[in-house]
Amino acid sequence: MSYPDGKSSGRRQSSGRPGGENGSCPARRSRSGRAPARRRTSSKNRPLTGTHVYVWLDAIWLKRSWAGEVRNVSVLVAIGVGDEGYREVLGVQEGMKEDKESWSDFLKNLRGRGLKGTELFVTDKCQGLVESVGEIFPEARWQPCVVHWYRNVLRTVPKTKWREVAAMLKAIHAQEDRRAALRKAHDVHKKLLAMKLAKAAQIMREGVEEALAYMSFPREHWLKIRTTNPLERINREIRRRTRVVGAFPDGNAAVLLVVVRLRHIAGTRWGTKMYMDVKRLENRKETAA
Repeated sequence: MSYPDGKSSGRRQSSGRPGGENGSCPARRSRSGRAPARRRTSSKNRPLTGTHVYVWLDAIWLKRSWAGEVRNVSVLVAIGVGDEGYREVLGVQEGMKEDKESWSDFLKNLRGRGLKGTELFVTDKCQGLVESVGEIFPEARWQPCVVHWYRNVLRTVPKTKWREVAAMLKAIHAQEDRRAALRKAHDVHKKLLAMKLAKAAQIMREGVEEALAYMSFPREHWLKIRTTNPLERINREIRRRTRVVGAFPDGNAAVLLVVVRLRHIAGTRWGTKMYMDVKRLENRKETAA
């Protein structure tokens, strides 16, 4: 089963013509079957030009067949904002596990293809991913997804207090600047302790400075760079499309379908409409100087 145009092929009907089920000769079918692999390879090795100041990273978990069993396989995805403010798909790669080795290999590939000028990586708090970003892009900062940070805190809170604690956490990010947010976080920490939520207070205190990394960038960008939502929406579309496939025969088939869907998405308003004004970064640097 192949996915040359992003659509899974169901049962084929024989046309009864001498060329076979689709009327083409075996050699032509063989050549056409190799074409998607060539396109996939060229996409993976495509040089990245310009700078990408913001980069979002995430993994999509799909199912694949392996020795008669169905196992999970992760597909690593990176998108970024280029120097003209448009979103771009930077890379897609299979990762047998969402571990440090897979992320390091993926990030080295991005760096080798020319990824540069990145000031902020936005991801979830996968330990191997965070370590890989720090090693391969030491000049960049890291922003954990604020939504995931909220969830980590709320996991230690009784359900009856979720709404109250969530409002307290959101109040931290509603402040006008980083200094005010840290003061608010100090107040929230004391209140959590008073509510006898020591574990939640500890997680909040240990992660709040990282969760506020985005506040060092232009205010106009804050809502877009403090979560992995730009990638989560893409992931939902990919999962919706791959759900009808079920289990892929191998990792390459999974990557191929993801690549096809990402190309489709990149050709829509997602990739053709300016996402943010990156010139505000230059203004910030000039003001700081």
